[in-house]
This record gives sequence, structure tokens and C-alpha cells, in this order.
Amino acid sequence: MRHFRRGLCRVGQCHMRYAKARPHRLRRFIKCVAVTAMIFVMTSAVAAQATSPAPAEGTLPDLQKYPGLLPEFGQLYEKLERDVQVPPARSQSRLLPLLPESTVFYAAFPNYGEASHQALTIFHQELQQSSALRDWWTHGEMAANGPKIEDALEKFYRLSQYLGDEIVVSGTTERGKDPSVLIVAEVRKPGLKTFLQQMTRELAGNAEIPMRLFDVKELAAATDTPPAKQLTLLIRPDLVVAGLDVATLRSFNARLDKSSQEFASTPFGQRVAHAYEGGSTVVAAVDLQKIIRQLPAGTEQNQKLLQRTGFADAKYLVWEHKNIAGQAASQAELSFTFPRHGVASWLAAPGRLGSLDFVSPKAMLAGAVLLKNPAEIFEDVREIATASNPDALAALPQMEQGLKVSFKDDLLSRLGGEIGYEVGSLKQPTPAWKAILKVNDPEHLQATLETLLASIRLVVQQSEDGGVTYHTLRIPSAPTTGITYAFVDGYLVIASSRETVTEAIRLHRDGGSLAKSEKFLAALPPGHTGEASALFYEVPSAMTALSMSRLLPQMAESLSQSAADAGPVVMCAYGGETALREASRNGSVDTGAFLIGAAIAIPNLLRARIAANESSAVSNIRTANTAQVIYSATYPERGFARDLATLGPDPSGSNATSAEHASVIDATLGNASCAAGVWCTKSGFRFIITASCKKQLCDEFVVVGTPLDSNNGTRSFCSTSDAVVRFRGGPPLASPVSASECKAWSPLQ
Repeated sequence: MRHFRRGLCRVGQCHMRYAKARPHRLRRFIKCVAVTAMIFVMTSAVAAQATSPAPAEGTLPDLQKYPGLLPEFGQLYEKLERDVQVPPARSQSRLLPLLPESTVFYAAFPNYGEASHQALTIFHQELQQSSALRDWWTHGEMAANGPKIEDALEKFYRLSQYLGDEIVVSGTTERGKDPSVLIVAEVRKPGLKTFLQQMTRELAGNAEIPMRLFDVKELAAATDTPPAKQLTLLIRPDLVVAGLDVATLRSFNARLDKSSQEFASTPFGQRVAHAYEGGSTVVAAVDLQKIIRQLPAGTEQNQKLLQRTGFADAKYLVWEHKNIAGQAASQAELSFTFPRHGVASWLAAPGRLGSLDFVSPKAMLAGAVLLKNPAEIFEDVREIATASNPDALAALPQMEQGLKVSFKDDLLSRLGGEIGYEVGSLKQPTPAWKAILKVNDPEHLQATLETLLASIRLVVQQSEDGGVTYHTLRIPSAPTTGITYAFVDGYLVIASSRETVTEAIRLHRDGGSLAKSEKFLAALPPGHTGEASALFYEVPSAMTALSMSRLLPQMAESLSQSAADAGPVVMCAYGGETALREASRNGSVDTGAFLIGAAIAIPNLLRARIAANESSAVSNIRTANTAQVIYSATYPERGFARDLATLGPDPSGSNATSAEHASVIDATLGNASCAAGVWCTKSGFRFIITASCKKQLCDEFVVVGTPLDSNNGTRSFCSTSDAVVRFRGGPPLASPVSASECKAWSPLQ
């Protein structure tokens, strides 16, 4: 990733010298967590620009106005990475034994206050030294929000000085009771309650912050007052505890007074404690077995279905970030109470991933997976599908008869269970990709493919070269596009072109594949070899460069060149008898570059989704308007329909129309569940119709559409019998509006 940042600086005509590589500990993933706040400070302006229409020149306005800004970001990240010291790993937790015995969720984090303060100090130093960064911070997009961010980080640091080295989040759930959450930390010095009261007053201003602070005596006399579920803190001399109600804190405080340590002696507590061994920085765990036992029983059919998947036996899910052989690593484990079966057993035991021998070392994305016998997986799928719907695969025999192929015997039984893939380039109009499948009967599989291709009348061209037969398919709808496949050394190689297949075979035979490359081997999880049950490979900087080059096309060539030799990330999965495990070396991911790309891409994606949802909502409002006009003309004695279900089709499936089911809108918006007073959901919005009626005649209506949440839309829409669509910004509506309230909204232009 260092090369990627150098590329950014070359584009910005910055000739700074980067610091030499530090030990692996400075590239630990957890450090990136510590400086995430500062990275987002740097990239928030870029994100804000990305949510606005791009200028004609194809660049971001602030990057045009401050041409030295982008290289300054790179230099700032270098200093953060080099100089910020993260909290040390912990080999045990003093807080874990204090938690309730009923704990089903556990997460523990180090105190990042000092690291965030170091990052803020470095940022202030850069502001003094860099005129471009200083001008942008004081006059650019961040001029209004920058001081607020700095103040928030400073308050976070001051708060952290009162807290111990670890912060633990605990979740409990018991059948018949609401789930409860506790956040616990040790108190390092006195004065925390006074500090929190002062900080609350500063943050609140004239507003009221829903938070209550108690010491031990005040908690004993306190009562839950509406709203009962609000942030409630108990400040003891030794601990600070946060919960959502007084009762939870009082119960926890009583347990502390008794020096109770039940959780540490439970199997789940012992498993969590084991995650600390060897030194961990972050630990998270879930007691899945206890959660599964507390789920509603449901129908006998659903219970059997869950058993068939094999996940009814799930025990614990544990994730930890720690050091292995002096290197940062991330590990996860999903354990089972019995040997894996059903869907949970599809991932085979670790083995050699030979498909990676066909993958180019220049790949942007690649991966491979070892599955158990595909024919057995087919039987599992058949059993699960027909358990809930006996007719789910009723058409399969007829389809197989028409194609003259048995999917299980002629296709799946001929595969070995290993599947690999590669994405070499996403450049249009011909993205480069390949898929590699292990086969155990190439001749029979080739005959099956010929039968299938003939049945759908695809023309296949054959050619031979070097003892390999190439089969190229031409897509009728895109004559210039072809797919080529070939059988080589027990593998079926399928790719986007004949040249890509040829290159894959050359890599396989010459030993120059990704699996043999030094950067791939160096990125494997510490303590693990190349043998795995599944593997995912990505070059994050290449993906980031692809996103940035769309916004900064003049940088495209430099970004691509810089990303070509950047460090990859590799994640591996391992299938054991009673567990599924995952491991990766997170320190190889350049989170700074990733966040810059995310800050650009995510707002665009969110804005696009919001725009699409709101456009769809307006269309649905207009559809409802038209349907109401048709309904009132067809059934004048009724006037307008009372709800969406009345405008929809008959739920019995009959094509007949009536005043109860007019069938003037489709079932996605007018199904039987969309009755009076009930919201119906479509494309991220909720819709409802209310009507003003006298006896049987309704002479007015209002149709309302409001987003499910702020990620799906920022405006609500409505319309009445005047057919004018109106809107109002703000949070989603909790209840419908009246016709008069709707008419007070702004008309949609």
C-alpha cells in the first residue's frame, strides 16, 4: 500500500520522502482502529464532494481548489501509522468475571483514548506545517464541522483518562424477558461523575440529553421513569457501569457487592477467557447455543428444517485479534456441539487448493473453496427444499428429461468439489475473469456440456493448441463476446476469452501463478500454510484505485501502476470436525487507503439508493392516485378505496374484480395484508392509504409513503384526491398524516 500512497503523491507533484518500513507491529490492524477517527476527518470532505454532482472536468472541487491536498493526506497517514502507539495486548480480563451468568454476548476493547490524542496532536502539527491542509481545514468543506470534530476527540481523550485499560460490553437475554446491555470499565481516578455532568451540560446546551448519572447511594433510591429505556450510568469508586435502565444496574451492583463471579465459571465464560491467552487486543463472542434454546419453538416442520441445516448445533462464535509468532492476526471460530452435518458440513477439511495454480499473480480478486461431494450437497438441498415445500423441485425431472441430462449423475457427480475464481480486471467493455473447477471425469463432463449446449442451440467452436482442446461459445445477443473453456490436468478452466484460458494454463505449467508468488505467501495468516478449506484474496488498493479513477480520471494510469504491486489481504477458512475457523493477517490491509475509497464510494452508493427509493416511492404514490380514480369511477357508490388491499387483487387468486378487491394495482403494493391501518413495504418505503368516509361513501383519501429509515430516504411523500404529489424532509413518519396536513407539504416539482 505504501506504493499506492507514493502514486498519489507523484500525481500531486509531491516529492516527500516516506519513512522506511517499521516492524510489523506498526502495521497492526488495531492501530487503524485507533486512528480511524482521524482518517475519517481527512476523508469526510471528499465524501461530501462525492454526494454532489461531479464538475465537468471530472475532478472533486476541493481537490481542484487545493491541489496539494491529496499528497498531504498520504503524508499525514504515514505519520499516523508511524507515530501512533496503540494499547498493548491483554492476556486476561479483570472485568470478565464480574459479568452476569446469563451473558450471551461479549465484546472487549482497549482504551483508545491515548492513541486518539496522539493522532489529534499529529494532525495539529500537520496543520501548522502544511498550508494546503490548513487552508482546506479552515476554509474548505471542513470549515464548519472541523472544530466540532476536534472538540469531540478532545472530550473523548479527557474521558479516557478516567477509565481503565479495557472496556467490556455484555449482552444478556432470558426467555420471557427483554434483552439487557451492560458496558463496564474500571475507574482510574476520582472525579468521573463531576466530569460527566460537566460534559453533559456542554454537549446539551439548551437541549435535554436522555442520560442519568448515579452513585451507589443515588442508585438505591432511584426509580425507572418514562422513558424507562435510556442511558443510565452508575459511577462507583472502582467501576463505571452503563445500562438502559435502573433495574439492570441495581442487579449488577448487588452482584458486585457479593463478589459474585458466576460468568467466569460457565463454559461460555471459560471459552471467552481462553481467547485472551497469548495476548489479544479485541475479543468478541456470542453464545449461540443459549440463544437458539431461547428461540420460540415454532412449528415442528421449522424445527426439523433447522436441524437439517446443521446450524441448530451451533455453539459459540468467537472473534479475536491477537499476535501470533510476533505478527498481528485476526481469528474467528464457529463451534458446534456435535460433528458438523447438513449445510454446516458443506465446507470440506483443509487441503491443497490446486485451482490457485491457474490464477494470475496480477489478480485483483481471487479465491477458492473446497466443498464436500457436490452430489451429496445436491441431496441436502433437495431434502431441505422439499421439507418446507414438497413440490419445490417437482419440475426438475421434466427439465432433466427435456435436456437429456441428470444434474446429479451427469454433472455434479463429475465434479471434485474444488472451485476457484479470479477477477483480473474490471475494465469495460471486456472484464477479465476466470473460474476453475476440479473434475474427476473430464470425458463424461464434456459429453454432458455438449448435450446441454446443443439443447439451448449455442454454437461452440473448437481448436487445439499444445495438446489442449479449447471450446469457445459465442453469445447470440453479444456476438463479439465469447466464453472459452478447456480441460487441463483434472481441472475445467472457464474464462472470458481464449487468451485468458491460455494464460491460465501457462501459469499452471510454468509455476508462475498467484499460489507461488512471494506477496501471496507473505500475506497468508501467521502460523498457517497454503492448505485451507477456503481462501479469499484481494488487493484493496487496486479496488480503491478503480473507484478513485472514476472520480479522478486524470489519475487513472498512475493509480493503476501504483496499486499493481501493493500488498494484498488473504483470509482463510478451515473446516474442522466440530468447528469452522477463519484467520487473516489484518496488518496487511492499508486501512487508510481503504477508508479514502470508502469515503468516496459509500456516499455515492447511499445517495444512489436513496434517489432510486424516493423515485420509486413517488411512482407508487402516483400509481395509487390513478388506481383511486379508476376505483371511484367503477364503484361510485363507494367513492375512494379505504386501503391498499381494496385496490389490489383477490388474495384467493381469482381474476374476478369487486369492490373489495378491484385489482387495479399489483399484489406487491395491494396484497391482502395492506388492510386499513397497516403499512405496506416496497423498495425501502412504507405506504398506507387512509380515507375520509361517511357510511359507505369515501369522498377523500390520502396516500402516504415514508422511508423505512434514513438510509433508505430523506423525504416522505403524500397525495390526496387533488392528485398533487407533495413531500416533506426529515425523519420517517411514525403515523399517517391527514389530507389537510398533506396539503400543507411542499408540492413536488
